[in-house]
Amino acid sequence: MVQQVTSGIKISVVTSYEGSFYKNYKIQYAFGYEVTIENQSKDSVQLNARHWIISDALNNEEIVSGEGVIGKKPVLKPGESYTYNSGCLLTSPFGAMQGHYSMVNFTTTKNFKVIIPSFKLSATFAIN
Repeated sequence: MVQQVTSGIKISVVTSYEGSFYKNYKIQYAFGYEVTIENQSKDSVQLNARHWIISDALNNEEIVSGEGVIGKKPVLKPGESYTYNSGCLLTSPFGAMQGHYSMVNFTTTKNFKVIIPSFKLSATFAIN
């Protein structure tokens, strides 16, 4: 598990290897990840957008940006947390993800970024 706190918002990430399959004559490695967003600040906040940088061991990089997470824009009061699961496909058995969430503080009405710490994606069969 990796964790990081930015502006009172704690991000925790746990990853899993889900398996591999062939698509368009190329092998794809499937990874899952569970993210927990915990509001440790004294203000209510809302997650509005995400920005991911996904890279694999073959130097392929994909940028994924969009509104919310899994179709939701959760509001977190002080002390609340929100957990969701998602996944990605890589063309190698190793990779990494990192990025940030764009959030708004309801007390100050200011937008701010919360860092998603870099986390590794590793197929279990390839770990030595």
